[in-house]
Amino acid sequence: MRPTARRGQWQTAADVLGQVARQPGVTRAAVARELRLSTSSATEVTARLRDLHLLTETPAPSRGRGRPTTVLQPHPRGPVVLAMDLRQGNWRSAVVTLDGVLHEQQSVRHRSRRPESVLANLHAAVETTRNQYGDRLRAVTLAVAGTVRDDHLMQAPTLGWGQVDLTAVTAGTGLPLLAGNDATLSGVAEARTGAAAGAGTALHLIVEVGVGGTLILDGIPASGATGAGGEYGHMPFGDRSRSCPCGASGCWDLEIDGRALAQHLREPEPDDPYAYAESVLQRLNEKRVARAVSRVTAALASGIAGLVNAHDPDVVTLGGLAVPLRAAAPVTFTDAYTAGLMTFHRASPPPVLDATHQEDGALRGAAALGLDHITTDTALAAWSETHP
Repeated sequence: MRPTARRGQWQTAADVLGQVARQPGVTRAAVARELRLSTSSATEVTARLRDLHLLTETPAPSRGRGRPTTVLQPHPRGPVVLAMDLRQGNWRSAVVTLDGVLHEQQSVRHRSRRPESVLANLHAAVETTRNQYGDRLRAVTLAVAGTVRDDHLMQAPTLGWGQVDLTAVTAGTGLPLLAGNDATLSGVAEARTGAAAGAGTALHLIVEVGVGGTLILDGIPASGATGAGGEYGHMPFGDRSRSCPCGASGCWDLEIDGRALAQHLREPEPDDPYAYAESVLQRLNEKRVARAVSRVTAALASGIAGLVNAHDPDVVTLGGLAVPLRAAAPVTFTDAYTAGLMTFHRASPPPVLDATHQEDGALRGAAALGLDHITTDTALAAWSETHP
C-alpha cells in the first residue's frame, strides 16, 4: 500500500498524483494548498508531469472573478492499471487511470470454479488488456475472497480452494501482480474515498460468506507480519463446538451469514450462503425469520463491539450483508453494540456507517493498490526513461 514517506527526486510528483487519485478533477490550486506548495513549485511539477504524459491540465469551470485555475486529469497516453476482483460466482475487472476512475468495467461468471480454469480466464483478460494498451499497462491488481500471502492464496473456503499460486494471472506478461484480500481492499477504498475518508483509525467489516475486514491506520491497512491480517471472521466469537472450513472452531463467520440463518431456521445449509441470506431478508414478515435475523444481527453487533474495544477506531464502516442485516433489526443492533462496549466507549461510541463503496469496494481498493504501486519513485523513474 502507499508508503508512509516518499523519498527521492520524484517525491513531490508522486504526492501530486496521489491527490489526483483521491480527488478526481482536483484543481492545481487545491493540490498546492493540500501539499503546501508555492505557486511556482506547483506550476513546475505539473509541467513536468504533463511533459511525461502523466497529467494534462484543462481550465476549471469559472466561478466568477479571480485568477483562473486548472483541473488536473490523467494524460490520454498515461499509465494505467488493470484491477480485478475474484468472487465466488464471477470475476470483475476495470482499467484504472491515474485519477482512480474505473473504465471498461466487465463482469464474467465462472463457467468452472477449478483454479486452473479461473486463473486461465483472468490471464486471458490480462493479455487482451496488454495488447490494447501496450506499455501503458504497468501493473495488475487482484482482490480475492481468501487469505493472501505474497501473491499466493493460502485458503479460500468460499471458493473451495486451498493453496493457489496467483502469479499465474500475469505469468509471461512481464507485468507485476499485486494481490490482496477483498475485504482489506474494500477497507482501503473506504479510507481513501469513502465513508472513512479522513479518519486516522478506521475499522472496515464486510459480510458476504462469513466476515472479513481490516483496520486502516492513516489510509494504510494493518496487514500483519505476513500480510494475512484482518481475518476477523475467524475470531472465536461463536459456538466453540462448531468447526469452521478454515480449520478452527467457534469462528464468528458461522454466526453471521447465510449459514447461520439456515441453522436458526432449521433449513439445509445453502450452497450459496450470500444469495440465501438475501432471500431470507425478503421474508421478514414471517416471525420465525424475523427472530433468526435478529439473532444474527445481535451476533454481528456484539462482535463489532469487541473489535471496537480492541482497536479503538474513529469510525466503523460496514459492507455487504452487514448493511441490510442492521437495517432489518436496528434496535437489536444498537442494543447489542452498546452492551458489548466497555463503559468508557458508551458515552461517545465510534459511529457505525454504511460503506460508500458497496458492490465495487474491492475493485476500487485493488485500483488504489495499483495506483500506489505505479506512482512510487521507482515506478515514476522507470516511466520517465521511456517517456522523456
